[in-house]
Amino acid sequence: MKNIIEYEVSGPYALFSEPALRIGGEKTSYHIPTYEELKGITESIYWKPTIKWIIDAVRIINSIQTETKGIRTLGYSGGADLSYYTYLKDVRYQVRAHFEINYNHPELAGDRKEGKHYNIAQRMVKRGGRRDVFLGARECQGFVEPCVFGEGTSAYDSMPGEIAYGFMYHGITYADEAVLPEEKGKMTVNFWRPVIKPGGIIEFDRPEDCPSKRVIKDMKRTIFGNENFSGLSEFSTEKGVVNHD
Repeated sequence: MKNIIEYEVSGPYALFSEPALRIGGEKTSYHIPTYEELKGITESIYWKPTIKWIIDAVRIINSIQTETKGIRTLGYSGGADLSYYTYLKDVRYQVRAHFEINYNHPELAGDRKEGKHYNIAQRMVKRGGRRDVFLGARECQGFVEPCVFGEGTSAYDSMPGEIAYGFMYHGITYADEAVLPEEKGKMTVNFWRPVIKPGGIIEFDRPEDCPSKRVIKDMKRTIFGNENFSGLSEFSTEKGVVNHD
């Protein structure tokens, strides 16, 4: 299909966690990447507001390892504090994702050209991404390269059964990408129960299909006008007219 990309992302360290678990100075990574983190990596490779990325699956290549480091951080009242961060170590993943047209932006209807976005996305994968890639935290640099999802060996190819991780943070649905009527104009946090299948594969629920959700606050979607999106008239179906709903 002309909307799918497959890539490998790797790095010496990663820190995947729910934002609520990052308060208090201590940080501990989940054992597996979250949907939100992989979506952020994919958007670092290529993103336009006309499209939205859906993460289909991730394949864990290297065995899951952790390493705890003592980090000196600035204290709120001055001086320095000692905090302990638990990172994933020597991570490597294969990711399969696809994009869909984001119909929440009618002002960009003229840019709904799937072939164009697909070709640019493929070129950006080969280049290692349009922007810097981070694995959950700024100090965790990531590196992207093309791959064929499922090729090569994984540390979990011979795993006899499945590993269930229980209730876990999935990601955030912002007003710009809301699909369900009850999520329109809202910021919603999604939760799910991931399972690692033999081969190290995790197949993700779509954000709108997550079984548990919590609305955080009301939120207006971004309106892309000429003042914040250069060359909008090139993409508008009616030049000079922007829909302000």
